[in-house]
Parts: sequence; structure tokens; C-alpha cells
Amino acid sequence: MFSYKTVLIALFFPGAFAAPVHRAHIRREHSHEQFLTTVRTSLNVNNPDQIQDPVFGLLGNAAASAGQGKITDTNCLQQATADQAFTNAKAAGDVNGMVAALIYRALERNTGAVGQASVACTSITPVNPEIAAISQHQDAASNGAAGINKAIELALAQQIASLGDDPQLALKSGTFAPGQIGDPTAKGNSCDDANDATGCIFTQNLLTPAATANEITAAVAGISANSSTGSEFT
Repeated sequence: MFSYKTVLIALFFPGAFAAPVHRAHIRREHSHEQFLTTVRTSLNVNNPDQIQDPVFGLLGNAAASAGQGKITDTNCLQQATADQAFTNAKAAGDVNGMVAALIYRALERNTGAVGQASVACTSITPVNPEIAAISQHQDAASNGAAGINKAIELALAQQIASLGDDPQLALKSGTFAPGQIGDPTAKGNSCDDANDATGCIFTQNLLTPAATANEITAAVAGISANSSTGSEFT
């Protein structure tokens, strides 16, 4: 059985296993590490689908399938992870956990090339409508990404506001500046550092949201919060 430690070994030392993970793939699954960490804590409270770790949901399908547990559609692993983490956090009254699950759901997944979009989940309907309202960011260099990613951030802001937290946190789900199509390294402007507890996209000042603070404010106008207790994220 694969573990979180196993997948890290496979990713960083591809020669250690018979089926190597190719380095010429975009790597950014740890770019927003603070949210990944919180989702892991929530997911581990109750994990009936035996998802190995939230990091798998942000990998490309070939690597993600090793940790999907009972989830039958790898394209839906990120959504399923977020949905279960949200369910667990909601049951505990944990706004921090719910917000993290929402932001995690909106994060961009790894793909094989700059400008390559990830596939949407269509086979599984989330239990939580808050999760259903959000999809993952797309590579900023992919077709229509600017509009797609802005809509995701605005929808995320609305869900965060309904929980009583700061809707501007939705901007933290943003991805990187567009890379160069055809980049042979497939790295683009991304970063990936599992040892950066905050997330290298923040500490390296690489976050490039598609929406603005003013657009977030306008999008949440009139939304009534279900809670008056915000999360711990800043």
C-alpha cells in the first residue's frame, strides 16, 4: 500500500521504483502547503474511501491513481478529498477545516505541460453543495484560463463568506503567472517545496490571482454568513 512517504520518495527519487515519475511534468502539489496540511488533518478524522493523502488529488492522474483508495475516477480524487474533509470539519464545527477544504478544491492540479488543462470531475456529485460550487484552477497559460480562474475565485469567495470567514482568502487559491507554451522543462513559473509549511507560492511571492480584491468584495455583497467565527488563515 502506498503512503504519503512513499509518494514523496517516488516523486523526488524516481529511480527508486520500477515505474519512474517523469521529471518533465509540472510540479506544484506543495505550492499551497498550509491548506494541504489542514485538509490532511480533517480527512484523517474519517476516511471511508481510504484516500492515501490529499497530495494525491493534486498530482497528475498517473501518480494520483496510486493513492485514490476506493475512488474509481481519478479525475474526481481532488473533489472527493475536499468533500470528505469538508464533511469532517463541518461535523466538528471547524471553520478553519471547512475553509481549507474549499481552497484545496480550487487549487490547480499538476499536468504534463505548460498550457495543459486538467480534466473536470463529472462522474461524482459532492455531498456538500459548497464543494460542488467550486472546480480546480487551470494552468494560467491554457485556453480561457483567465476567465475560468476568475470565476473559480469569485465562487470560492462566496462560499467562504457564507461560512463567516474573510472572502479575500479566495485569492490565496490563485495559481502562477502563465508560463511559456512549449517549455521543455514543463516547469513554467511554478514552485514546489514540501518543506515550506506556508507554501512556496506565498513565500516566493509567486501568487498571481485572476480576480481582484474589489471583484471579490462585489461578488459577496449581500451574502449572509452561517457562522460568526472565522478561520485562522491570514
